[in-house]
Formats: sequence, structure tokens, C-alpha cells
Amino acid sequence: MSEPAVSSPAVLSLGFSPCPNDTFMFDALVHGRVDAGGLRLSVEMDDIEVLNRRALGLDSRPPLSVTKVSVAALGRLTADHAVLDAGAALGRGCGPLVLRRADDRSRVGLGELAGARVAIPGEATTANLLLRIFGPASVRRVVMRFDEIMPALAAGEVDAGLVIHESRFTYPDHGLALVADLGERWEADTGLPLPLGVIVARRELPAATIDAVQQGLRASVEAAWADPDASRPYVRAHAQELSDDVCRRHIELYVNAFSASLGDEGRRAIERLVQRMREAGVMPADAPGPWR
Repeated sequence: MSEPAVSSPAVLSLGFSPCPNDTFMFDALVHGRVDAGGLRLSVEMDDIEVLNRRALGLDSRPPLSVTKVSVAALGRLTADHAVLDAGAALGRGCGPLVLRRADDRSRVGLGELAGARVAIPGEATTANLLLRIFGPASVRRVVMRFDEIMPALAAGEVDAGLVIHESRFTYPDHGLALVADLGERWEADTGLPLPLGVIVARRELPAATIDAVQQGLRASVEAAWADPDASRPYVRAHAQELSDDVCRRHIELYVNAFSASLGDEGRRAIERLVQRMREAGVMPADAPGPWR
């Protein structure tokens, strides 16, 4: 007997960032080289904070059916969204960095950022949540696109910068120095990998649709590993300002076993960060957990 067709919208909207890890992981799915249960996908790429705000209803456009979001955004999303097992950015040695100008010796530690103007890549980002957990309460946040932070810091427009993505590989080229690696702080504090971003689906979607998306995401990650060169044109098309070496290092760092499946350790890491959000008062105590 044949399997029943997946009950789903005619076209399912899928959002992720143009960063090399996402385009590498999802290339095979987007271009039909792996099966997603017959689903038709409409892809929208945007900066992670834009995706966060859209999922949170802070954008004029309707929410996406399936989208990448920062784990920190789950604090206000779990009533309507559930975390999928594949497509995550989670691991060790991949956390956000707090930077200063190399010639500024007044802010060499997190404690010396009290009252400082710190550029952040978005209010709803996991990076900002970690700064809230580990940094001084009196930090003055200045929201910027992630790729504007290092130039602004180098120009003296802010006192420090909180950077994500490939900035961890390139910041010395901007005359900047490390204040703190917030991923290392998290790992030392919890013993767990750091959950940065996850794929979430609207809870209103049929279970069969969510299962098909999850299977398609996992198959796409595995296809990328099996034939890394196949995704290269897609990665390069959306990362033209990055060198091949930076793209490679970015992918190697952020695409790992947790990207194919969170597993028990990945789920525990997300649950621990959700617990910290509840303790910090940035997630309602009665909000649902992140899972279906």
C-alpha cells in the first residue's frame, strides 16, 4: 500500500541565513537533490535577527512556516513554534566573541565593560542572551547588523563589539582584540555545547509535514557532507565578500554532528539555555518547552 500524501500548504515557506553554514547545509534540499516528502519550498534568506523578528511577529510580513532562529528567541516563540531535530548551529568552540580595539587597554575583561557602549547583532540573538548572562548589567547595547559591528568598533563608534559568524576568524585584520569568548564561558559553566541557532516549525502544521521537513533537512546535511563540492556555487553566491578559506572554516566549525541530529546532548544544551532564560525572566515561566 502506498504512503499517504503529506497534508501541507501548496508551498511551504522556509527561512534561513545566507551564511556559509546554512547555504552549505540546505543546498541539496533547496535544489531538489534530496526528497522532502513531495513538499514544495519557497526559500527566503535574511539576517538571523530579521528572521528572529519575523518569527516573533515584529515584522510586517507574515511568519514563515519553517525558519532558522536564534535559540535565545525561543523564550517568546515556543507557544507557536517547535524545534526540529536537524539543521541546528550548535557545538563547542563556536561561541560569540566580545571584542575591543587592540590599542584600548581599558577594557580587557568583561567586568570592565560596565557602562560601555557594546554593539550587538540583535536583541533576540543568543549572543545577546549570553552577554546578559555573563556580562555586566550596566552594558549599554547598540543594535547593528552583524557585519557592521567590527567596522564600527574599529572606527571608535562603540567601546566594544559582540560578534558572531565568520568574524571570529577575521577580527585581527580589523585591529581588534579579544575581551571574552562567551562560548567558552558557557561550556565552562555548563559542560555542554553552546546552542546558537535552530530550525523551528509552526506548531499548526500537520505532523506529517513537520516530519517530512525534518527528514529533508537531515538528508540535505548528509548530502552536503557526501559531496561538499556540489554546494560550493550556492555558498559562494551568497558569501561573495568572504574568501574560500573563511567559508571553509566557517562551515567546518558550525556544521557538525548536531546539525544532522541534536541527539540527547544537543537537546540537553537547548533545555539548559531555556532554563537560563526562565531564570533571567526573558521567558514566561508557563511557556511551553521547545519540543513537539
